[in-house]
Amino acid sequence: MKENIKIGLLGIIALTLVVDTFIMGDGDSSNNNNQPQSNIAATNVMPNSNVTPITDPNLNQPQPVSQSESRAKTAISFAEMNHNFGEIEQNSKHTKIFKFTNTGSEPLIIENASGSCGCTVPTFPKEPIAPGKTGEIEVVYSPGTQQGAQTKTVTITANTEPITTTLNITANVHPAH
Repeated sequence: MKENIKIGLLGIIALTLVVDTFIMGDGDSSNNNNQPQSNIAATNVMPNSNVTPITDPNLNQPQPVSQSESRAKTAISFAEMNHNFGEIEQNSKHTKIFKFTNTGSEPLIIENASGSCGCTVPTFPKEPIAPGKTGEIEVVYSPGTQQGAQTKTVTITANTEPITTTLNITANVHPAH
């Protein structure tokens, strides 16, 4: 709910800035300092509104850009993107190797691979993979005391389009006998 209010307020602010800049402008071109012409700050709300202003200190901060977003794009193709370990016991360790090929025309650079929880640990190649060449991502799943049907993911960030690729592992975890 709070997120919807934030989005709504940002929409009102953006609309107000557009109207003020393009429609309500006085036509004076002597002010060329590239500053918005609006007097409305990011925390103001409409007069007579019962909405409490939301201030976000990160609102005007530059967001970090992944290195993969700025690199030449390539493509990645996995032999399989899903693996089911089947019936496994608690406090055990299981490994799956996901094989992939760089099917694009640029070197593939894997920036990161992260598991959806600490029980799922991927290892990925740090060196660029040339076009047409293959590589492997090793995923170790250690369920600990988890029990029942489990679904975990590994998100790979690389210079691909889209920038992330998701691998899935599943298992049915039961107590050790």
